[in-house]
Amino acid sequence: MIERTPDERWDFKYTDTKELTHCYHTYPAMMIPQVARRLIGEFAPGTRCEMLFDPYMGSGTSLVEASVCGIRAIGTDLNPLAQMIARTKTTHFDAGLVRAQWQTLRRRVLEYRRERVCDMNFDRISNASYWYDKDVLLRLAYLSQTIDGELAPEVRDFFRLVLAETVRESSYTRNGEFKRYRMDETKIATFRPDVFGMFDEKASRNLRGLESFNESAFRPDIGIYGFNPCVEVPRSIVPRDSVDLVVTSPPYGDSRTTVAYGQFSRWANEWFGFEHAADLDALLMGGKRQFEELFAVESVREELDTIRSLDEKRYCEVISFLNDYRASIRNVAATVRPGGRVCYVVGNRTVKGIRIPLDRFTAEAFEQEGFVHEHTFVRGIPNKRMPLRTSPTNKRGEAVETMNCEYIVIATKQ
Repeated sequence: MIERTPDERWDFKYTDTKELTHCYHTYPAMMIPQVARRLIGEFAPGTRCEMLFDPYMGSGTSLVEASVCGIRAIGTDLNPLAQMIARTKTTHFDAGLVRAQWQTLRRRVLEYRRERVCDMNFDRISNASYWYDKDVLLRLAYLSQTIDGELAPEVRDFFRLVLAETVRESSYTRNGEFKRYRMDETKIATFRPDVFGMFDEKASRNLRGLESFNESAFRPDIGIYGFNPCVEVPRSIVPRDSVDLVVTSPPYGDSRTTVAYGQFSRWANEWFGFEHAADLDALLMGGKRQFEELFAVESVREELDTIRSLDEKRYCEVISFLNDYRASIRNVAATVRPGGRVCYVVGNRTVKGIRIPLDRFTAEAFEQEGFVHEHTFVRGIPNKRMPLRTSPTNKRGEAVETMNCEYIVIATKQ
């Protein structure tokens, strides 16, 4: 049995998790920067640490932390919004130019008139009138055309990311939800988002984060990609035995029944015309239904057998995710050099009342790939952005509590 060590040092209670560019766009189930920072500081191989890889980068927390440590890093995620966030967070924009362009944008906002909006076609937004007030759409479009048409190309992504967050928060989405749930009609009747004010506030916050990030003395190369590690890790991007350290927090289950990354990102992905905006969840880990186990990991055997006896459909959903996850571990393991380490921050979800030990699955899978398991630390997650309850059946009204702790699995390649 793979042992776990509870360790409150990893809880980081009452800690500011929005330092540097970590204050940018919210994202589900984000790894807090202090965890990534400590993992890099305490578990980077002592002989050398020149390349960090995050195969499920999300919003790029580990990449930002690698950057401020002067470590080259590569991250990948299938979600176009995640790529946008990570790329923007790891870019050292010229803060003076950002500030000057922000003032240009503010002047244009003062000149806003409906008739000044050039593109009023919102067909790319699914059921736009259901999710947005028409005036909100026009104001968002005005911001978009100003950013793309008048601001300097080298800082446009900074403002596009501000717009992406504004697009979501000015919609009729219920607060605190990752899935696409609409507000009650009574709330919609009084919902009057200040689109321009919201944008301005977020731009100010992000600029402060950028200025802090720019104080770093390092400017290492950070590569942002969209390949699927469950299928392959292209050797042209991440050569075999080239990675010194993996710091990552993979999904805890498929997007449909755990954290709905695709639904959370759909507003921005549709607004910017990104590919697969409507069907992203089906493309993510475990999104394609499978009916046969393709792994031989004994640490979850009892749990899987119990779930199967209770609900065959739910069993297939779980093994669909675990098949993809195990394949990704195999592909990631091949990139790590001998003596290199992997640090996986995982959560153990509950299905049909059964807790699945993904931490033990992770450790055992890496052992099968020639790694030695070193530690599994248990940390509370008081600051992690997770839904308090999630729908395991994807049916409204059927929910269970999510996990209140997570596990940091550390292993070294022999």
